[in-house]
Amino acid sequence: MIPVAVTATPVEFLGLLAHGLRWQLLAALAHGDHRVQDLADLVGKPMNLVSYHLGRLRGMKLVRERRSDADGRDVYYSLDLDRLQHLYRRAGDALHPALCMAEPSSEDWSLRRPTRVLFLCTENSARSQMAEGILRHISSGRVEVASAGSHPTSVHPLAVQVLAEQGIDISRHRSKSLEEFRGESFDYIITVCDRIKETCPTFPGDPERIHWSFADPAAVEGSEQARYWAFKVTAKELMTMVRYLLIMIERDVSRRE
Repeated sequence: MIPVAVTATPVEFLGLLAHGLRWQLLAALAHGDHRVQDLADLVGKPMNLVSYHLGRLRGMKLVRERRSDADGRDVYYSLDLDRLQHLYRRAGDALHPALCMAEPSSEDWSLRRPTRVLFLCTENSARSQMAEGILRHISSGRVEVASAGSHPTSVHPLAVQVLAEQGIDISRHRSKSLEEFRGESFDYIITVCDRIKETCPTFPGDPERIHWSFADPAAVEGSEQARYWAFKVTAKELMTMVRYLLIMIERDVSRRE
């Protein structure tokens, strides 16, 4: 993990989070990436007010922005979860070290119904394929995971390469159409492409819908090294998002039991 530069005191950090609207915005972004108009609808506040408080959160680098691939006029906002976790733990540690100690888990995953996750993007060649491989790897089979695309092509060789460098083998993956999964039930549907978010079909059982706004590394042009690093960066960011997703899944499963 890349070290996070600390530019805020614990009091400044907690003071920023203590504002009711900013807390609502963080809670919404903890669920997935959103545009400012989506956030305004979710919290029931004017867009200019939401934009102001997003600016405050961006000022502490808790929130990032990325222009949409589907419509360049749209901007998606997302949480920097690593930085948020770092500052949160730092604030707790400043008050009492015990606040940062995680309680040991005694959950027995073998007795649970497997959680089912479906990652979706357009071509099912890079982002969703890597997300599938990463989640299957770090969950050690505790999560049933698949990926698909609205217009599937083939698995990108650089996606296979960068994950192989991390000990994750997706060389036997194939690009699949989301039509293969229509009618199946999932606990989480996660779109990792702005285009598929706008056209994502419904699935039985009202699964949790989450959007992660990722640029397509396969669309990067230039040298082989530039394209390789685009995949490398995407894999790193997906690893972070999937790691936090697994924590959320564990929490949600525990709450249901």
